[in-house]
Amino acid sequence: MNDSDNMKDRIKAYLKEDIGTEDITTNAIVPGDHVSKARIIAKEDGVIAGNVFAAGVFMELDDRFSYEEVAYDGKYVKKGDVIAIVQGKTRAILTGERVALNILQRLSGIATLTKRFVDAIGNTGTKILDTRKTSPGHRIAEKYAVKMGGGDNHRIDLSVMALIKENHIAVAGSIKQAVKKVRAYSKVPVEVEVKNMEELKQALDEDIDRILLDNWDTKSTREAVLYVNKRIPLESSGNMTLERVAEVAKTGVDFISIGALTHSFKSLDISLLHEGV
Repeated sequence: MNDSDNMKDRIKAYLKEDIGTEDITTNAIVPGDHVSKARIIAKEDGVIAGNVFAAGVFMELDDRFSYEEVAYDGKYVKKGDVIAIVQGKTRAILTGERVALNILQRLSGIATLTKRFVDAIGNTGTKILDTRKTSPGHRIAEKYAVKMGGGDNHRIDLSVMALIKENHIAVAGSIKQAVKKVRAYSKVPVEVEVKNMEELKQALDEDIDRILLDNWDTKSTREAVLYVNKRIPLESSGNMTLERVAEVAKTGVDFISIGALTHSFKSLDISLLHEGV
């Protein structure tokens, strides 16, 4: 199944969840052939993400529906700015409104939070990454929103990259054995999580592509960067806040991964204003 088919199936599921057997209120009041238009408006400042999904919601309900993006995904808007102008069957507008806004609000919230982290690290050269701490079933959309906010994606799923963590090492017996087993099993890129300088030194001796400094303080992170001296990319993670991320970026790490981007965001306030025929 391609991404387009996958998106359509998800949108159908979202609508089924919200509509049930039918939208009784709208169907009772609005004639089936009635058409009108509405504007989707930002009620606070932020970065927009999710237009393609919102448009898909309305088009699923009316295949001749018009969705005009005024603020494209990735654009920063101010309170009161128009995000999109929609026009089509009024039933489609009223029935699809909640689902379309739910998607836009959540993805725009992720994009907005990501931009704050990206802005916080300035021109350090460090890249902000997301994680797999996404809402079940919504990973593709949420990682898309991170990109719209100026961030980058870590692995999309467990099959594209091996990340050897503390528990893997415990089972394998050592970093060396864990890497050996993964390399014998697959050709995907390999990253190793390390807890201290001793493990960092062990990891550097292995055939790997990246090292993850998990929950290291800033001073230790700086020491690790100096010791590694660009021999391999370094990633930092753990308890990253807007206040702390800037000082960690200044240590010279290549990446900072932040689970909060997709699990602790605040949805952007967005509304739909009906304008009549």
